[in-house]
Amino acid sequence: MQFYTPEELARIVSQAAYKLGKEIEREASLEIARRSRGTPRIALRLLRRVRDFSDVANEERITVERTRYALDELGINTLGFDEMDLKLLRLLAQNRGKPMGLSTIAAALSEDEGTVEDVIEPYLLANGYLERTAKGRCATYKTYDILDVEPPKEGGTLF
Repeated sequence: MQFYTPEELARIVSQAAYKLGKEIEREASLEIARRSRGTPRIALRLLRRVRDFSDVANEERITVERTRYALDELGINTLGFDEMDLKLLRLLAQNRGKPMGLSTIAAALSEDEGTVEDVIEPYLLANGYLERTAKGRCATYKTYDILDVEPPKEGGTLF
């Protein structure tokens, strides 16, 4: 599976904004693109939500400031992670390098296994935030770094 680049997504966002009858700054479309996990469907959903924020503020065009504000309010961080992504990464980091099975993860997150596997994990896997092993899922050094947590010293199976 190949994700779109931010530039490709920014073009998609700009075209969609035009179709929605809303002007958008180039930097605003890039901001939406960067936070959309490389997926047009997510980029378009975020655009519609940002447009709503802009409309409520009675603005004629979507600005980068309004976009950042809206995405922050929606809980989408600069890496494109939402609350569920961060919960999963924290859960794996707290396991200190030991693999965790899909059913355990799903139960801990109160999510369906299919949702974890098909919705949450692909972006995290593709970008090196978690690893799938024969024994389960593990956090990577990248995960510990973004969470600002010390990685396990010995006994963990960190990659």
